[in-house]
Amino acid sequence: MKSAVIVFPGSNCDRDMAEALKLVTGRAPAMVWHRDTDLPERLDLIAIPGGFSYGDYLRSGAMAAVSPVIRAVKEAAERGAMVLGVCNGFQVLTETGLLPGALMRNAGIRFVCRDVALRTENSQSIFTARYAAGEEIMLPVAHHDGNYQADSETLDRLEGEGRIAFRYTGAVNGSARDIAGILNASGNVLGMMPHPERAVEPAHGRTDGRRLFEALVETLAPTA
Repeated sequence: MKSAVIVFPGSNCDRDMAEALKLVTGRAPAMVWHRDTDLPERLDLIAIPGGFSYGDYLRSGAMAAVSPVIRAVKEAAERGAMVLGVCNGFQVLTETGLLPGALMRNAGIRFVCRDVALRTENSQSIFTARYAAGEEIMLPVAHHDGNYQADSETLDRLEGEGRIAFRYTGAVNGSARDIAGILNASGNVLGMMPHPERAVEPAHGRTDGRRLFEALVETLAPTA
């Protein structure tokens, strides 16, 4: 599986994502700088990592969404390449319009950093194929602006189309309908607040995140 990790000034989870991809796929991803205008050819997966791109000035992810590399990311997504945005990456995906809604300040205006329980809502996507529908998993979160919000019509559409990938099972940040991760209509773009790359080996204390990457390898490796 051929992958790339987009790196912005202020990214602080890009190496975590790269190490997780290398561990699970056996192949180090390309590290693509935000000022680049092109991506490596024939990418299977583009990962937009967590952190504080551009220092979270304006809104989280807003400046990253207009950086030079994003045009290439959007074009790749439209061609069917898989795109995974985690934490700040999720914020970037909503700012670019690749995913609907917005990520707001957490309820209580506090940074949340702990393991949280999630329920798998959609086990039929390429990203979630190794989880069972309704299965509860644990992943770490680390965010200040993780409160997913959208209007009622959008939320109803996400639920009706099966585009909610994960929900929080308990109060975490005030997210509308406890949404922790959503898919685009084509199922090739996933944005999520918890960090699967921080739960891929026993040294992390749990390995629930590893199956997300394994599901991608299972589907995409034959094309690499």
